[in-house]
Amino acid sequence: MTTTPDITIIGGGVIGMLTARAFNNAGVTVSIIDKSQLGQESSWAGGGILLPLYPWRQADAISYLAAHSLTLYPTLAEQLLSNTGIDPELTRSGMLITDNPDADKALAWCQQYNINHQAAALAQLKQLHRLCIQPLWLPEICHIRNPRLVKALRQDLCNRKIAIEEHTEVTGVRVADNRISAIKTNHGERTVGEVIIASGAWTGTLLQQLLHGLSINSLAIAPVRGQMLLYDTEPGLLTSMVLAGDSYLIPRRDGKILVGSTVEHVGFDKTTTEQAKTTLNEFALSVFPTLERYPLIKQWAGLRPGTQQGIPYITRHPELTNLSINAGHFRNGLILGPASAELMTDIVLANTPHINPEPYHITSPH
Repeated sequence: MTTTPDITIIGGGVIGMLTARAFNNAGVTVSIIDKSQLGQESSWAGGGILLPLYPWRQADAISYLAAHSLTLYPTLAEQLLSNTGIDPELTRSGMLITDNPDADKALAWCQQYNINHQAAALAQLKQLHRLCIQPLWLPEICHIRNPRLVKALRQDLCNRKIAIEEHTEVTGVRVADNRISAIKTNHGERTVGEVIIASGAWTGTLLQQLLHGLSINSLAIAPVRGQMLLYDTEPGLLTSMVLAGDSYLIPRRDGKILVGSTVEHVGFDKTTTEQAKTTLNEFALSVFPTLERYPLIKQWAGLRPGTQQGIPYITRHPELTNLSINAGHFRNGLILGPASAELMTDIVLANTPHINPEPYHITSPH
């Protein structure tokens, strides 16, 4: 006999997996469905910086989630390593931001959110070939190795015996009395309790497909392509993350250095381009010329779920009483993920949330 889970999550990226984990921690049954394999889209493709880029230039709603996630990540990483044996490599490398023409806003933001900040040391700047403008050093900012995080989260869900259905595409829903009573998939139909859509860049089109008869049947979530490069260097060659203009360098523990990333509005196209490769390579070598001695070994692309202001939707659907959305995190899915999952859980279970949910409602500007 098949038992209907309390929560069915459609979308198995980092947001979906963290949300499944949060509901499981709350003692409710969960299943998670993904059209391909868990965590293989934007979650796998990103850089893993645990800070929004220039957060003082973004909406406060992003900072609220980011600041709370920063308090959750150390425990999350420790638990994943303990529970799965897979180290997501949460690494406190610090971040050097080379150009801060709005330094007053940056310092005020750091003070408001209790982010340790210092003037950059001369030795740090000597590594770089760049004329810096009021450089800022954030010594406690971390990055996480997102492919390892994805693997650890998936294994953690398996260890918790959370039902995982991969290569399962949702094709329709049955609606009765303002509720989704069942979902249809390419593997059949199943009844549902609460439904959460966490399908990243595909959320808007999926809602259009499923809810065409409702007045609110879409959200302004669009795919935004990001391309990245990877160099193979020696461990310790670059000791911290570097954010310079709109691009960045991220050093992994094993010596790999990531360079990212583009922001391209090209629809659902994950093709890599020579133009992006040239642009990112020129950026990397101009900022850190030492990379000339090391091979460029990989280029890839992912599709971020973009909204107009980068604010995600973390909310109940206003017409269907058992449907919720957790999507639209743009470039910040990894850093906002733990707090977003906690907020989604609090909303659905009617708990008092740590964060005011209003900015993430469908009716709020995004």
